[in-house]
Amino acid sequence: MLAAQRRDTILDRLRTEGRVIARDLAEELGTSEDTVRRDLRDLAAAGLCQRVYGGALPASPAVADYRARQSVGTASKQVVAAAAAALVRPGATLLLDGGTTALAVAHALPPDLRATVVTHSPTVAAALVEHPTVEVFVIGGRLFKHSAVTSGAAAVEALAGVQADLFLLGVTGVHPVAGLTTGDADEAAMKRALARRAADTYVLASAEKIGAASPFTVLPFTEVAGVVTDVPADDPTLVELAAAGVRLLGPGREG
Repeated sequence: MLAAQRRDTILDRLRTEGRVIARDLAEELGTSEDTVRRDLRDLAAAGLCQRVYGGALPASPAVADYRARQSVGTASKQVVAAAAAALVRPGATLLLDGGTTALAVAHALPPDLRATVVTHSPTVAAALVEHPTVEVFVIGGRLFKHSAVTSGAAAVEALAGVQADLFLLGVTGVHPVAGLTTGDADEAAMKRALARRAADTYVLASAEKIGAASPFTVLPFTEVAGVVTDVPADDPTLVELAAAGVRLLGPGREG
């Protein structure tokens, strides 16, 4: 089998099964495990898969820069945002992550909602400037331009006095094996710091993030209250997550 054919097979297997195991694929294709691993390295270098121990997982398209992500899965993000906004009760303090889905949540908050939003995203804060009854606190720090959020020691220190009811967490990958992931180590650490300041954390998981993985783990599923998604319940990734006890929320689900 030619290299291009092997790589097409790998990508097809990632789409249909959500993972590949190098040893099993080598046996199936009648080639060496080293050859399959070389293919995986090349695909990972092209951004087409996320290598993990023993094989690979689908790469998340949500690791693109902020501007590019604004055009990815917009309808899905709006559905997820509406479901997540419904979790915010009157009088609550909400920690709202950065990213395009979180921005959609800011726009989806009811105009008569009285609540407090704490965010490290200047774009989310700006979206709430004209909301008549939401008070906004902005966490300062070094601006991570890729995702348009602040991070670093100053941002973590500013969080020390925050006690929130819930945190709406943005990630780039939601996968049963890799867990909740994102593309930058410092951003992952900032997300963990935010989660520690909230009573409950819910994951914003639009369709392009389900079944995908990125290099850096944010949190295990055991540390979140639920995953908000619009992906149908019979999706293989969601079936596996539900079987593992992960609470799934969104349209058509009772949670």
